[in-house]
Amino acid sequence: MRTGSILTMALLWAGAAAAQNFTTAAEVKPILDLTKGSWIAVREFEGNDLIYFTHLEAWRCGLSKIEYSVNGGAIQEHVPEICYEAEAQPNVLKIPDHWPYVTLPLNSVETVEVTVTYDDGSTQTVDFERANVLTP
Repeated sequence: MRTGSILTMALLWAGAAAAQNFTTAAEVKPILDLTKGSWIAVREFEGNDLIYFTHLEAWRCGLSKIEYSVNGGAIQEHVPEICYEAEAQPNVLKIPDHWPYVTLPLNSVETVEVTVTYDDGSTQTVDFERANVLTP
């Protein structure tokens, strides 16, 4: 493919992306599907395991629910910050005491199953192994 064609395609995609606010399932589902390996991260910090939902928080507009299960246990809900749909940057994180993670005992997280429910009612589930999402 020629450089001019690549540049044209990139500019067209950027223009289309700029026209969207990414506030609906139709807009965020393709992104979350392509980046499903990044939905969560596990970090060992100050004697605890932290499960981060930062990626899902960033794309929370278009989602109606985020649920997770640790090591096959009970399903829990991670409640993200609201979507600011009336604003120019609806995905911005504003609440200072809202944390995009949950805290569990050190080395207790072996697996995490995450299910997102989109605002169109569809769901997607991804399973994670600790070693694959452990961050330094």
